[in-house]
Amino acid sequence: MPMDAASPDARPTSTSPTRFAYLGPEGTFAEAALSRAVGDSAPRSPRPTVAAALAAVRAGEVDAALVPFENSIEGSVPATMDGLADGAPLLITREVFLEPTFVLAARPGTALPDVRSVASHPHALAQVARWLAEHLPGLAPQSETSTAGSAEAVAGGRYDAAVCAPIAAQRYGLVPLAEDIADHRGAVTRFVLVAPPGPLPAATGNDKTSLVAVVSDRTGALLDVLREFAARGISLTRIESRPTRERRWVYSFSLDCEGHVAEARVGETLAALHRVCDDVRFLGSYPRSDERENRPVAEDATDDAFTDADAWLSRVRAGDL
Repeated sequence: MPMDAASPDARPTSTSPTRFAYLGPEGTFAEAALSRAVGDSAPRSPRPTVAAALAAVRAGEVDAALVPFENSIEGSVPATMDGLADGAPLLITREVFLEPTFVLAARPGTALPDVRSVASHPHALAQVARWLAEHLPGLAPQSETSTAGSAEAVAGGRYDAAVCAPIAAQRYGLVPLAEDIADHRGAVTRFVLVAPPGPLPAATGNDKTSLVAVVSDRTGALLDVLREFAARGISLTRIESRPTRERRWVYSFSLDCEGHVAEARVGETLAALHRVCDDVRFLGSYPRSDERENRPVAEDATDDAFTDADAWLSRVRAGDL
């Protein structure tokens, strides 16, 4: 997995984003999450896939893109994980959480017994699988790139019904056959706002840092990664592995941890990972938005503790004992 330097199309910017892309088409949960993040007045354009949304940022067509990152029931979105790990570097500048509400929508005049085909995004289908099996037994749902895309396909006659957001059903002239059909109430999707490399959001004291670490196929490789976090009292909030696709049996680990890279303990951890890993890609430090507080920093892991230790070492090296 190449982790190349930023290309000219991904040069740093010091201005706030004003043009946005999101996983489309219109009416997706990603559009709703973008509205929650930046309001409804900013110029925005839907893109057909996560890869296309990220490519728009890298090409300078937009200033930032809002894409789905993970779901509390179905886990991470591989297209986003791989899209951030590969290609020119991009930075996560913000996270947005949205609790999706699903409806089964169809063209006017369609009744539930008439439904012979259903489509939606794979994560959405997984979240309503039990409901579909109970109310439409024997039906094999079809996957689409987005929930709104499935609603658009139903409006065009490709499917009988779609699992989508109420706004998507309304936007594409569909009517709900059933509402609030999620199997698990309270499921949440995490979206991230991604921009070209540039100034980082200021540390707030309740932040996350995201990165990708590539390790070779050797005994204890993952332990070496985890040890660097544990040694500095840093809690991980997410970790999972992905094949690099460049070399067999070489994996990358996608991680989120508490803290901001501006903090000494986090910065030192990333520097240590740079030594023990084949490669490290920094994906950003940004305010935490999941209504949880970072764990208190141990006294020996504060910035003051690191500063005091550095000063002591300097005295030792100078012979000032």
